Amino acid sequence: MKSLAELEAIRKATLSKINLRKEDEDSVTRVVVGMATCGIAAGARPVMLSFVDEIQKRQLNNVTVSQTGCIGMCRLEPMVDVIVPGKEKVTYVHVKPEMVSRIVAEHVVNGRPVAEYTIGAAEAE
Repeated sequence: MKSLAELEAIRKATLSKINLRKEDEDSVTRVVVGMATCGIAAGARPVMLSFVDEIQKRQLNNVTVSQTGCIGMCRLEPMVDVIVPGKEKVTYVHVKPEMVSRIVAEHVVNGRPVAEYTIGAAEAE
């Protein structure tokens, strides 16, 4: 059994890590891929792997790729959110692996969302 002092040290170390993670999140661009059953069935797995490969190839250390569950619009899958700190979230729909390099180059690197791939463009059709 741990002593009270040991438990307090563990608590402080954990809180410190949580605070560091929070600070990092404020400066990191996030790419979130919908990986529920509907997304996977629509091809989200190769899309996510393409994002990981492209970000590694470009050595973008301030970008994370993660997955989420159902976003709720199965007909638009595969869906990807790009969240740049201080900017509005952009949702890309019907994403294919061949679209990834353009999204990374134009949006993630240069800050210009690829409008024709976004949910707004899809809803206008």
